[in-house]
Amino acid sequence: MGAHAPRLARKTTPILLLALSLAVVAFGATDSAALFKFKEALQNNSALDNWNSSVNPCDWNRPNWVGILCLNGTIWGLKLEGMGLTGIIDIDSLVPLSHFRTLSLMNNQFVGPFPHINKLGKLKALYLSNNRFSGQIPDDAFQGMGSLKRVFLANNEFSGNIPLSLSTLPRLMELRLEGNQFQGRIPDFRQKNLKTVNLASNFLVGPIPEALSKMNPDSFSGNKDLCGPPLYSCNSPLRALNKKVALAMFHRKRHRPELERNPSLSMNSNKIAPSYVADQQQCQVPAESSAQSRRSDKLSFVRDDIEKFDLNELLRASAEVLGSGTFGSSYKAAVGSGQALVVKRYRHMNNVGREEFHEHMRRLGRLKHPNLLRLTAYYYRREEKLLVYEFVENGSLASHIHGNRSLEGQGLDWQTRLRIIKGVAKGLAYLYSELPILVPHGHLKSSNVLLDPSMEPLLTDYTLRPVINPQQAHNLMIAYKSPEYAQNGRTSKKTDIWSFGILILEILTGKFPENYLTQGYDSSADIASWVNKMVKEKRTSEVFDKDMKGAKDSKGEMINLLKIGLSCCEEDVESRLDIKEVVEKIEQLREGDSDEDYTGNEGINFSVRGNEDRFSYTVDR
Repeated sequence: MGAHAPRLARKTTPILLLALSLAVVAFGATDSAALFKFKEALQNNSALDNWNSSVNPCDWNRPNWVGILCLNGTIWGLKLEGMGLTGIIDIDSLVPLSHFRTLSLMNNQFVGPFPHINKLGKLKALYLSNNRFSGQIPDDAFQGMGSLKRVFLANNEFSGNIPLSLSTLPRLMELRLEGNQFQGRIPDFRQKNLKTVNLASNFLVGPIPEALSKMNPDSFSGNKDLCGPPLYSCNSPLRALNKKVALAMFHRKRHRPELERNPSLSMNSNKIAPSYVADQQQCQVPAESSAQSRRSDKLSFVRDDIEKFDLNELLRASAEVLGSGTFGSSYKAAVGSGQALVVKRYRHMNNVGREEFHEHMRRLGRLKHPNLLRLTAYYYRREEKLLVYEFVENGSLASHIHGNRSLEGQGLDWQTRLRIIKGVAKGLAYLYSELPILVPHGHLKSSNVLLDPSMEPLLTDYTLRPVINPQQAHNLMIAYKSPEYAQNGRTSKKTDIWSFGILILEILTGKFPENYLTQGYDSSADIASWVNKMVKEKRTSEVFDKDMKGAKDSKGEMINLLKIGLSCCEEDVESRLDIKEVVEKIEQLREGDSDEDYTGNEGINFSVRGNEDRFSYTVDR
């Protein structure tokens, strides 16, 4: 009997292998189905178009789908940030993902109550900041989540008490609740590993728990009647002053006639910076305040052709929250005679010195070009900075390409897209000519291109690298997602050209570039790599945005612009076009005058010649 045992084992081995392989396939299919169910509940989800049922979400630790976090071939989490997502967060669809540990939906447009997160009992990190969630969070919302370490709910509209179950999470390390409408007392957080807590700009009252007394004072600023270390004593005269300021802000938030007339505005409204008002008032009271401190509370203007206003007027103006970008929040405010302004709060500039910051802002103030959004004024404080610009009604290029299509029923036409690209090229060329720095823009992407009433582009968030903290710059700015930074650890004089090439391809294809979402350069998530692949497969006609009007008589020009975009995206810096060549080639393109739609394959053939890196097109009409 024993002699037959090995033979039996050998016979069953193929069956076991087959069973195991089927189990792997079934597991992958189950994961994909769960993700597709999650996606179906979302609205405005075009950023997830590369989710493909014929491709596994994960290739071991490498994701094949945008926004997926992979570990050892399993789905570890979702990172769907800054995609304009709305709709329902279907937590139930994620429950079957047994290895799911991280969920990040920051910088989107979700509304409504807090989702039932505790159904994901093994979750380790939750990031929901910078959305429009509202209402009270139940006390037991985090009950049973013993693995949860990070909870980011900042800059929403949550109200009521801070849920008690947060204070019982045994492994909690970071908690961000600032910029909401939480009321009542702070729960007694006693977690030994709790490193960061931010509760600023809420309506919290009473003494700060002793366990939090060594936290940064800024983490508690802008609250109603909050006292105790690390703030002033609960018996301090400054407490009464802060109470009056906070009550005034509370009253103004709740009693605004314009909000009653405009419910959509009330969903997005807040003070620009409650902590700024409190800090300004407090620094005026003590007699020992220095002249330098008083000077720091002035708003500095860099333009003479605009109506002046003071900091107090700006900070007390009714403000509409426009959203949160890479480096901070943006607000629309009306001051003086009603002029509309955008105020941007930057939190990642605290490493730059006062004089260095002032000098750089003055340098920006001297820049003047039809395709730049000019800086109007700024405010310096060590922890945060305010930059003030004129409000641009038409919004960003990104919103027109990706966000507004479902509302308007069509995309931008070819003539408008080409005009936008020409304007961006001119604005970028001006920055190259005026600024003696390697990367004059540094953060060029579609959300940083605004459109004026004539649909002319205005570059914004330009030339901020010298004042951004290095760590945040390297992690977040588009320049540091370039091929040369990935290869050599440094940018080049053609890094902005690469960013411009990505923008050109985004405008032509209507496809959201995964480049914006990756931590660094990833050729597999590069829109240029996708376009190259389509060209080599002779599917170039499928590249162009099918919602682009007026393209039928301009196919040759569209192809030429596609070539320019790809040439800007060359991984080899020396092979990449320079700014002068880019402007010259783009200026030669015609807009055309047809109102007919682009019709796909008809009349266009493409071929690739030479090696795969350097190719040419043939066009048959």
